[in-house]
Amino acid sequence: MHGLINRSIQNYICGTFGKHGWDEVVRRAGLEFDSFEAMLTYEDRLTHVVLDALIALTGRCREDLLEDFGTFLVADPSFEGVRRLLRFGGVTFADFLHSLDDLPDRARLAVPDLHLPQIELRAVGPGRYSLLCRSPVHGFAHVMVGVLRAMADDYGALALLEPTRTERDVETLAISLIEPDYAEGRSFELGARVG
Repeated sequence: MHGLINRSIQNYICGTFGKHGWDEVVRRAGLEFDSFEAMLTYEDRLTHVVLDALIALTGRCREDLLEDFGTFLVADPSFEGVRRLLRFGGVTFADFLHSLDDLPDRARLAVPDLHLPQIELRAVGPGRYSLLCRSPVHGFAHVMVGVLRAMADDYGALALLEPTRTERDVETLAISLIEPDYAEGRSFELGARVG
Protein backbone atom coordinates (compact mmCIF):
# COMPACT_ATOMS: atom_id res chain seq x y z
CA MET A 1 0.00 0.00 0.00
CA HIS A 2 1.30 3.44 -0.88
CA GLY A 3 2.57 5.37 2.11
CA LEU A 4 0.42 8.35 1.20
CA ILE A 5 -2.69 6.27 1.90
CA ASN A 6 -1.30 4.93 5.17
CA ARG A 7 -0.18 8.41 6.22
CA SER A 8 -3.67 9.72 5.41
CA ILE A 9 -5.16 7.01 7.65
CA GLN A 10 -2.71 8.05 10.37
CA ASN A 11 -3.76 11.70 9.97
CA TYR A 12 -7.43 10.68 10.15
CA ILE A 13 -6.82 8.76 13.38
CA CYS A 14 -4.83 11.65 14.92
CA GLY A 15 -7.40 14.22 13.79
CA THR A 16 -10.38 12.21 15.00
CA PHE A 17 -9.10 10.31 18.06
CA GLY A 18 -6.10 12.44 19.02
CA LYS A 19 -2.40 11.68 19.19
CA HIS A 20 -3.04 9.35 22.13
CA GLY A 21 -5.47 7.41 19.89
CA TRP A 22 -2.78 7.00 17.24
CA ASP A 23 -0.23 5.92 19.88
CA GLU A 24 -2.67 3.28 21.10
CA VAL A 25 -3.28 2.04 17.53
CA VAL A 26 0.51 1.77 17.01
CA ARG A 27 0.79 -0.23 20.25
CA ARG A 28 -2.15 -2.53 19.47
CA ALA A 29 -0.99 -3.06 15.88
CA GLY A 30 2.53 -3.93 17.04
CA LEU A 31 4.12 -1.49 14.58
CA GLU A 32 7.88 -1.14 14.83
CA PHE A 33 7.62 2.58 13.97
CA ASP A 34 5.37 5.40 15.09
CA SER A 35 4.66 7.16 11.80
CA PHE A 36 4.11 6.24 8.15
CA GLU A 37 6.27 7.94 5.54
CA ALA A 38 4.13 9.30 2.71
CA MET A 39 6.49 8.42 -0.14
CA LEU A 40 7.32 4.84 0.86
CA THR A 41 5.42 1.67 0.01
CA TYR A 42 4.25 -0.70 2.75
CA GLU A 43 2.91 -4.23 2.81
CA ASP A 44 -0.89 -4.26 2.47
CA ARG A 45 -1.17 -6.24 5.69
CA LEU A 46 0.06 -3.22 7.70
CA THR A 47 -2.94 -1.19 6.57
CA HIS A 48 -5.26 -4.00 7.68
CA VAL A 49 -3.46 -4.36 11.01
CA VAL A 50 -3.82 -0.62 11.67
CA LEU A 51 -7.53 -0.70 10.77
CA ASP A 52 -8.08 -3.77 12.97
CA ALA A 53 -6.36 -1.98 15.88
CA LEU A 54 -8.57 1.08 15.32
CA ILE A 55 -11.69 -1.13 15.30
CA ALA A 56 -10.59 -2.73 18.58
CA LEU A 57 -9.86 0.68 20.12
CA THR A 58 -13.09 2.38 19.08
CA GLY A 59 -15.55 -0.52 19.03
CA ARG A 60 -16.84 0.76 15.69
CA CYS A 61 -17.22 -1.37 12.58
CA ARG A 62 -14.76 -1.21 9.67
CA GLU A 63 -17.36 0.12 7.24
CA ASP A 64 -18.23 3.13 9.45
CA LEU A 65 -14.57 3.96 10.03
CA LEU A 66 -13.77 3.74 6.31
CA GLU A 67 -16.72 5.99 5.48
CA ASP A 68 -15.55 8.53 8.07
CA PHE A 69 -12.07 8.33 6.58
CA GLY A 70 -13.48 9.10 3.11
CA THR A 71 -15.32 12.14 4.49
CA PHE A 72 -12.15 13.27 6.28
CA LEU A 73 -10.19 13.16 3.00
CA VAL A 74 -12.51 15.77 1.46
CA ALA A 75 -13.73 17.82 4.41
CA ASP A 76 -10.62 18.29 6.55
CA PRO A 77 -8.82 21.56 5.74
CA SER A 78 -5.43 19.82 5.80
CA PHE A 79 -6.54 17.80 2.75
CA GLU A 80 -7.61 20.74 0.58
CA GLY A 81 -5.50 19.32 -2.27
CA VAL A 82 -7.72 16.22 -2.41
CA ARG A 83 -10.84 18.39 -2.54
CA ARG A 84 -9.33 20.49 -5.34
CA LEU A 85 -8.36 17.38 -7.31
CA LEU A 86 -11.91 16.09 -7.03
CA ARG A 87 -13.54 19.44 -7.89
CA PHE A 88 -11.67 19.49 -11.20
CA GLY A 89 -14.12 16.72 -12.15
CA GLY A 90 -16.90 19.12 -13.11
CA VAL A 91 -19.05 22.15 -12.42
CA THR A 92 -21.98 20.12 -11.01
CA PHE A 93 -22.18 17.05 -8.82
CA ALA A 94 -23.53 15.07 -11.81
CA ASP A 95 -20.52 16.19 -13.88
CA PHE A 96 -18.28 15.13 -11.01
CA LEU A 97 -19.91 11.68 -10.87
CA HIS A 98 -19.31 11.20 -14.60
CA SER A 99 -15.63 12.06 -14.09
CA LEU A 100 -15.06 9.34 -11.47
CA ASP A 101 -13.87 6.84 -14.08
CA ASP A 102 -10.85 9.11 -14.61
CA LEU A 103 -10.06 9.61 -10.90
CA PRO A 104 -7.26 7.00 -10.67
CA ASP A 105 -5.50 8.61 -13.67
CA ARG A 106 -5.92 12.13 -12.23
CA ALA A 107 -4.49 10.93 -8.92
CA ARG A 108 -1.46 9.51 -10.76
CA LEU A 109 -0.87 12.93 -12.32
CA ALA A 110 -0.35 14.24 -8.79
CA VAL A 111 1.46 11.16 -7.42
CA PRO A 112 2.79 8.96 -10.26
CA ASP A 113 3.20 5.76 -8.22
CA LEU A 114 -0.20 5.99 -6.48
CA HIS A 115 -2.54 3.32 -7.83
CA LEU A 116 -6.15 3.74 -6.74
CA PRO A 117 -8.70 1.01 -7.36
CA GLN A 118 -10.47 1.05 -10.71
CA ILE A 119 -13.83 2.87 -10.61
CA GLU A 120 -16.64 2.63 -13.16
CA LEU A 121 -19.84 4.69 -13.10
CA ARG A 122 -22.93 3.30 -14.80
CA ALA A 123 -26.14 5.27 -15.29
CA VAL A 124 -29.13 3.11 -14.37
CA GLY A 125 -31.92 5.70 -14.70
CA PRO A 126 -32.60 9.43 -14.37
CA GLY A 127 -30.40 10.62 -11.51
CA ARG A 128 -29.55 7.04 -10.57
CA TYR A 129 -26.12 5.46 -10.88
CA SER A 130 -24.18 2.40 -9.93
CA LEU A 131 -20.50 2.81 -9.00
CA LEU A 132 -18.33 -0.28 -9.36
CA CYS A 133 -15.10 -0.30 -7.36
CA ARG A 134 -12.58 -2.98 -8.36
CA SER A 135 -10.04 -3.54 -5.63
CA PRO A 136 -8.36 -6.53 -4.01
CA VAL A 137 -8.70 -4.62 -0.72
CA HIS A 138 -12.24 -4.89 0.67
CA GLY A 139 -13.85 -1.66 1.86
CA PHE A 140 -12.97 0.85 -0.84
CA ALA A 141 -16.68 1.38 -1.62
CA HIS A 142 -17.17 2.57 1.96
CA VAL A 143 -14.35 5.08 1.56
CA MET A 144 -16.11 6.26 -1.60
CA VAL A 145 -19.40 6.66 0.31
CA GLY A 146 -17.65 9.13 2.61
CA VAL A 147 -15.92 10.90 -0.27
CA LEU A 148 -19.14 11.18 -2.29
CA ARG A 149 -21.21 12.39 0.69
CA ALA A 150 -18.67 15.11 1.38
CA MET A 151 -18.52 16.04 -2.32
CA ALA A 152 -22.32 16.20 -2.56
CA ASP A 153 -22.25 18.67 0.35
CA ASP A 154 -19.42 20.55 -1.35
CA TYR A 155 -21.54 20.93 -4.51
CA GLY A 156 -24.75 21.61 -2.56
CA ALA A 157 -26.42 18.46 -3.91
CA LEU A 158 -28.67 16.03 -2.06
CA ALA A 159 -27.76 12.41 -2.81
CA LEU A 160 -28.43 8.99 -1.32
CA LEU A 161 -25.45 6.62 -1.28
CA GLU A 162 -25.54 2.98 -0.30
CA PRO A 163 -23.18 0.05 -0.77
CA THR A 164 -25.30 -2.67 -2.37
CA ARG A 165 -23.18 -5.75 -2.98
CA THR A 166 -19.73 -7.27 -3.14
CA GLU A 167 -18.74 -9.97 -5.61
CA ARG A 168 -15.13 -11.13 -5.53
CA ASP A 169 -13.05 -7.98 -5.88
CA VAL A 170 -15.92 -5.73 -7.08
CA GLU A 171 -17.92 -3.63 -4.61
CA THR A 172 -21.00 -1.82 -5.90
CA LEU A 173 -22.40 1.44 -4.60
CA ALA A 174 -25.89 2.78 -5.47
CA ILE A 175 -26.12 6.55 -5.99
CA SER A 176 -29.39 8.49 -6.25
CA LEU A 177 -29.07 12.18 -7.06
CA ILE A 178 -32.27 13.50 -5.49
CA GLU A 179 -31.73 17.25 -5.82
CA PRO A 180 -28.72 18.68 -7.67
CA ASP A 181 -29.20 22.22 -6.23
CA TYR A 182 -30.39 21.40 -2.72
CA ALA A 183 -28.20 23.97 -0.94
CA GLU A 184 -25.49 26.48 -1.68
CA GLY A 185 -22.23 24.64 -2.27
CA ARG A 186 -18.77 25.69 -1.15
CA SER A 187 -17.01 28.13 -3.41
CA PHE A 188 -14.39 26.80 -5.78
CA GLU A 189 -12.10 28.54 -8.27
CA LEU A 190 -9.95 26.73 -10.79
CA GLY A 191 -7.05 29.14 -10.41
CA ALA A 192 -5.43 29.99 -7.12
CA ARG A 193 -5.39 33.65 -6.17
CA VAL A 194 -2.06 35.40 -5.80
CA GLY A 195 -1.49 38.28 -3.39
